[in-house]
Amino acid sequence: MTEPQPDQPHFKRAINLFDAIMLVTGSMIGSGIFIVSADIARQVGSAGWLLVVWLLTGFITMAGAISYGELASMFPKVGGQYVYLREAFGRLTAFLYGWTLFLVIQTGVIAAVAVAFAKFTGVLLPYFSVKNVLFHAGTFEFSSVQLLAIALIVGITALNAQGVRTGKLIQNVLGSTKLVALALLIVFGVALGLNHEAIAANFADLWTATRYPAPGVSAAPLPISGYSLVIAIGMAMTGSLFSSDSWNNIGFAGEEIQNPERTLVRSMAIGTAIVTALYILINVVYLLVLPLHGTPEAATLAGRGIQYATDDRVATAVAESVLGKAGAYVMAVLIMLSTFGANNGIILSGSRAYFAMAKDGLFFPGLARLNGAGVPGRALWAQCLWASLLCLSGSYGQLLNYVMFAVILFYVVTIIGIFVLRRTRPEAPRPYRAWGYPLVPGLYVVLASAFCLILLIAPDTAEFSRRGLGLVALGLPVYFLFGRRFAGKAEA
Repeated sequence: MTEPQPDQPHFKRAINLFDAIMLVTGSMIGSGIFIVSADIARQVGSAGWLLVVWLLTGFITMAGAISYGELASMFPKVGGQYVYLREAFGRLTAFLYGWTLFLVIQTGVIAAVAVAFAKFTGVLLPYFSVKNVLFHAGTFEFSSVQLLAIALIVGITALNAQGVRTGKLIQNVLGSTKLVALALLIVFGVALGLNHEAIAANFADLWTATRYPAPGVSAAPLPISGYSLVIAIGMAMTGSLFSSDSWNNIGFAGEEIQNPERTLVRSMAIGTAIVTALYILINVVYLLVLPLHGTPEAATLAGRGIQYATDDRVATAVAESVLGKAGAYVMAVLIMLSTFGANNGIILSGSRAYFAMAKDGLFFPGLARLNGAGVPGRALWAQCLWASLLCLSGSYGQLLNYVMFAVILFYVVTIIGIFVLRRTRPEAPRPYRAWGYPLVPGLYVVLASAFCLILLIAPDTAEFSRRGLGLVALGLPVYFLFGRRFAGKAEA
């Protein structure tokens, strides 16, 4: 990438280590940690296996982050993972990643998180409800929740178009606020919410694994062991890995980071470690306050348990158990802050990848421009438009299910890139070398590949995973049909 002339807009190195850590933690912590433990509890059916799922997720995520750092230190460029894949495997692989990132990974997460923000706003302001349909035509319905979700995406995009300093300020304030809030939730849960009956029930039998039906499904609990337990753990990790994702987003802004060779590695390692520790501790608190087992028809919080918390909102049930009715409002505010901050980090980061693709002649050339504030304004607004359309379509939830396989698959391919580049570019400068190489990166590849395999063969996820792979494959004809055209326009 050529250096800009002094009078041209250019990236500003405005992100320091603290800013970068807040971008990592803020992008990771959205709404997932407050919700997904309900489904995990139904998949594995015991406190011990619930914690194993989160511990295994934490290990895989940390192993990925400390391995991935080698590539980030080698190529501290705008575009992050797209650049690492390009350098290790070439333009086609990089394009397929960037295509999937724009089509659903980044934009789908933005849409889903925005809708989560709008739904929890409805706890405070009942006007925002999926039942409050503002417009409908045939089977299409446009609700107040979709309106607020789109408004949120547009608003955050407009703020980030003002420059990276605005985006990082928002992230610093909201990121630090929700870290403190999560820590307080853990402290208050232990200090005020201990439920001795729940503790006795949860920890009396840690390892009897049973699969329970989803709410509304009429089926008997099914004891699982051996191969069935391995499959159940893999399926349960879909939610926990999704909740722990986006730790890599800081790499997209490589040319806006001060001392990027060191800051990228340190921020990913520190940020991921903080979030992993908080996630595990929060799940311990869940088990100290609520019984894991419950029934969907129960009228009380304890009766529904973790498995059947209302709308899977486990954290809300815990907060209400600790603080009474006010707890539901406290948790709604916390999740609103959390989702707003997560979307700010994801919106800021993703646009840089599309900018890098366009610079390489692999995406719409108009996106390869910086605005007067030194940020890729057109890429930001293109991302905003597509994410808003996903909100309107109502299909973002399915799209996220389709692509979860592809998300982890691209992580696996990227970590394999470390081995490839060690062989093809042995003399290249490596300010940071992957800790524990080759064991830790190799272990990540094995475990993450096993997760992908489980998603491909498990009956409940196979169709989604194959469709996710299909979305990636759809990029092949796009690359060959439009790649040269994009490249020609970029050169012109």
